[in-house]
Amino acid sequence: MATFDAPPVLSTPDSHIFEEPTPARLQNATRLPGEELYVTYEIERTVSEIRQGRWRRIALQFPDEMLVDAPRVYAALDCRLKGKRKSVAVGSADAVLDGETQTTPDMAAEGVLESKIQELKLDSGAPGTTTSGEEEERLYILADTSYGSCCVDEIAAEHIDADGIVHYGRTCLSPTARLPVIYVFTTRPLPIKPVVLAFQEVFPKLDEKVVLMADVTYANHVKCVYDALCGAGYTKVFKTDVIHSPSSLLPNRTVPEEEEEGEGLGGYKLFHISEPPASLLLILSSRLESIYIYPTTPSPSPQKPLLTTTTTTLRRRYALITSLTTVPVFGILINTLSVKNYLHIVTHIQRQILAAGKKAYTFVVGKVNAAKLANFSEIGGWVVVGCWESSLLDSAGFYKPVITPFELGLVLMRDDKRLWTGEWVADFNSLLERPGKGGSRGDEASEGVDSQQPRSDAPADSDGQPSSGADLDSEPESTPPDYDLRTGRYISHTRPMAPSTSSQPANPSPNSTSLTTRHPTTLAAIAGKVSPGAEYLRSQRTWRGLGSDFVAVGYEEEEGQGGTRMQEGRSGIARGYRVGEEGEER
Repeated sequence: MATFDAPPVLSTPDSHIFEEPTPARLQNATRLPGEELYVTYEIERTVSEIRQGRWRRIALQFPDEMLVDAPRVYAALDCRLKGKRKSVAVGSADAVLDGETQTTPDMAAEGVLESKIQELKLDSGAPGTTTSGEEEERLYILADTSYGSCCVDEIAAEHIDADGIVHYGRTCLSPTARLPVIYVFTTRPLPIKPVVLAFQEVFPKLDEKVVLMADVTYANHVKCVYDALCGAGYTKVFKTDVIHSPSSLLPNRTVPEEEEEGEGLGGYKLFHISEPPASLLLILSSRLESIYIYPTTPSPSPQKPLLTTTTTTLRRRYALITSLTTVPVFGILINTLSVKNYLHIVTHIQRQILAAGKKAYTFVVGKVNAAKLANFSEIGGWVVVGCWESSLLDSAGFYKPVITPFELGLVLMRDDKRLWTGEWVADFNSLLERPGKGGSRGDEASEGVDSQQPRSDAPADSDGQPSSGADLDSEPESTPPDYDLRTGRYISHTRPMAPSTSSQPANPSPNSTSLTTRHPTTLAAIAGKVSPGAEYLRSQRTWRGLGSDFVAVGYEEEEGQGGTRMQEGRSGIARGYRVGEEGEER
């Protein structure tokens, strides 16, 4: 018997571990004073819109950095809602509202909100009714989001059967599918004078065409900055306002009237307050002449606007596109269940991929990370369907590249038609509005799956699908060859779902019991349909389940069958499991 000097290594080497960065815990987060809390979280406006919409179950969605204020915001909203109901009950709304208005800042300043938090009973019972017969509003804090914090989490809100959602913090303003939303941007302070001085330093000419824009958390300051610039003599500065339109030339912002019907904003420069997300920066760089970003991070010295360029980022994205042109299997990664029309874009992508002769599988994995996606080694590239901000992921840490639906259209273009213009589209609803620009293989690819129907002499199964006995090396004569642009090699298996002109006989129907010889170059099939995933499992996977790494483990019933025997496990509940057939309790 062999002896060991040290115990065997049964764990994965450290070099194979995916390093998922864990966000640092928020320690000593600053709590806002009472009056500032009411202003920052817009308590009065929120209460007014809740009452106007007659909501009874309200979900409060906070990002991680604002959870420190969540209990106090809950208490403030609950206090004001009770005050509104009380005014209706006594029949003297004006007097009571005046009293509430006078006492609210003092209550916050003296710590009454903190005492109110201690009285909260977060039970799951049904909402009660007041003396006026009006049903009481119930508030719920959503402390975690299913996907990104910029998106409205309708899934978590539906768990409590909410009538509406109050979303706090910065947001992508993507249209929701089911529930109404109140957006509270939680305005942050911004000194106006340094911003104006920085603007004058960058744009000394008073007649220069400049778009003034800010992140949603600083959007309330745009008007003050604009008024100060007009007072300084600037005549062609355009002030943007927040709107709910991600497909606009300036996403979620108004655009100059003379440019709405024109070709774009190429004659304008942009002065943006605060660092924009990466996807927004790519969009703006493709539509404006230049971009200057005014940083809002605390600094002892005066901040200076920075000229920003996205040339390097665009080159990297184009390199990802060219690396996926020969991929036969794509994964459609659903990264949202709330954005309107997300099912329509999934169907659109599936048709694009099928029309190009490739295979697509759909996945829902929640929050995306490298370890989750690495479980599916059959997938050659991922297409993320999410909001226009969260769809752009850095593929550096992922096993396979991750692209957007817009980039997929470029991937599926023929090499002789693929032209990189620098245009960037992040909102998938914009793609649905222009189906003729799909650009996939076949001129009709964006119109549906009928662009590559099998020829009349091509073998097909009983369901009308291409025969699973199709030869992988055979391609239609009119189809140009595929070459990997990185290696220069010819790739013969890039379109496993394309119709074949092979003369191999079709596989028998699933109901047939006759034996046939399987051609060594045919794809595996499930229920008579070609399945690249099953083919990968058959030909590439070395581990196919428990016991598959042992060779020919025989049993009395079936000699020579690999694997382990199935056994009945535990059953019952945690306080007393039943083990085995005799039902012994443990």
